Amino acid sequence: MDFLRPADWGEALAVKAECPSAVPIAGGTDVMVEINSGLRRPGLLLDLTRVGELYTWEAGERDVRLGAAVPYTRIIDELSGYLPGLALAARTVGSPQIRNRASVGGNLGAASPAGDSHPALLAGGAVVEAESVRGLRLIPVERFYTGVKRTALAPDELIRAVRVRRATGPQQFSKVGTRNAMVIAVSSFGLALHGESREVGTGVGSVAPTPLRARAAEEFLNAALAEDHLWDSGKPITPSVARRFAELAAEACSPIDDVRATAAYRRHAVKIMARRTLGWAWETYRRNGRGNARCA
Repeated sequence: MDFLRPADWGEALAVKAECPSAVPIAGGTDVMVEINSGLRRPGLLLDLTRVGELYTWEAGERDVRLGAAVPYTRIIDELSGYLPGLALAARTVGSPQIRNRASVGGNLGAASPAGDSHPALLAGGAVVEAESVRGLRLIPVERFYTGVKRTALAPDELIRAVRVRRATGPQQFSKVGTRNAMVIAVSSFGLALHGESREVGTGVGSVAPTPLRARAAEEFLNAALAEDHLWDSGKPITPSVARRFAELAAEACSPIDDVRATAAYRRHAVKIMARRTLGWAWETYRRNGRGNARCA
């Protein structure tokens, strides 16, 4: 196995263009597990740890541009106000040691349906920056996942950053696993109330070949909130609306039975998480108004 360590982004793209099979590595929390367990033996590792721009983030008026290698610990410490849903998801990732190295870019590249950042990215309307020597592509995150551990990246492309909408309302994240910490999600659910545009965003993980949005649930809730003028009044969401939203979220799933859970359990868990996260987020919206982006 060969090992290359480019000094900057341009050199990294040049190496990837010349050697499309090169496997990028930064935190190594997914790649090294596969190598050590014998599941993967790449001919070339492309170490990106010297590419400083991958470890930076910047907040614009509408989006936060998050470098692909910014670790989860920094997302928790520095971005909880801008991206509360992603920060909540980051808190559930592995151990402190893993969170110090693992990143959203790595999670995207691995494209596991159970990846913890995916529901928050979907709910937040994220866009992936994919770049090669041919130029930059912007890929909406819901189109980025193409199958189990497969992505829309071309062989010569690398993930440079991800752009996520700044929160303009409460966001939530919920995850079900076999224990409380350091666990692969049996299922997970992300919710974002976009107060400025008056839209609801969702993301569901570990319930289909790819992470997904519960679009029918979003459309139903958007219509219900608008019809009853709830964005303006801040009145409670009725139990029947919350229940139907949860049912539609579960119907969006196409889970399987495996060693961690049955398909029926996964659907049931999504229904519960969708209803609960909606309740938590809407209560925060009612209490603090749309101007407060933080989750309570």
